[in-house]
Amino acid sequence: MTIAIMGAMREEIEPILENVGEYQTHEYAGNVFYTCSYAEHNLVIAYSKIGKVFSAITATVMIERFGAQKLLFSGVAGGISDELAIGDLIMATQLCQHDVDITAFGHPDGFIPEGTLMAPTDDEMRSLAGEIAIDMGVELYEGIIATGDQFVASLERKNWIAKTFNADALEMEGASVACVCQNFGIPCFVLRAISDTANGGAVEDFDAFLKTSAQVSARFVLEMVKRIED
Repeated sequence: MTIAIMGAMREEIEPILENVGEYQTHEYAGNVFYTCSYAEHNLVIAYSKIGKVFSAITATVMIERFGAQKLLFSGVAGGISDELAIGDLIMATQLCQHDVDITAFGHPDGFIPEGTLMAPTDDEMRSLAGEIAIDMGVELYEGIIATGDQFVASLERKNWIAKTFNADALEMEGASVACVCQNFGIPCFVLRAISDTANGGAVEDFDAFLKTSAQVSARFVLEMVKRIED
């Protein structure tokens, strides 16, 4: 099976590349893609660059050019839920776009006509992740993750997103990736390690905990790859 593993930043895929052994490099569509064999699967690995546009391009290339049959996103996020602390893992049940606003036409925040307010993730991969979390002795949260082309460092904005979308965490790529997968019929899994709590100190927390949080997420995703069956 060909499995895509994707991050937004170089720091989010470096721990993965360090653990997969030898890989080949491919330049395409303004990005770099890494392919290798790992745990009896073919992997295509890439970081998209930050934001919804770049992440949608990268996910599409992974599916259309490299033939990805499942896509796993590994990265970091800001925590919204009071239950989440820096370093905790959360998998998305659904993802929304918190910065979409055509409410002037009577639509709810986050909704795009002919689309869906929430983009779902794959039930089977979430179930597998739950089993892995138990085996690894890791506490794994699940909930709604909100995506937008904004680094949220405002308590007011954070609270608005929490109230409007019932979101537990926020980031800048997951919903666009899930939307691509939804339209192509590709199972999608989004895992995030909390790097900050999206408040006034978010920038300082993010810089301090980016690398260690990314390593936590990457280690978990590679364990998932080992257990995914053809």
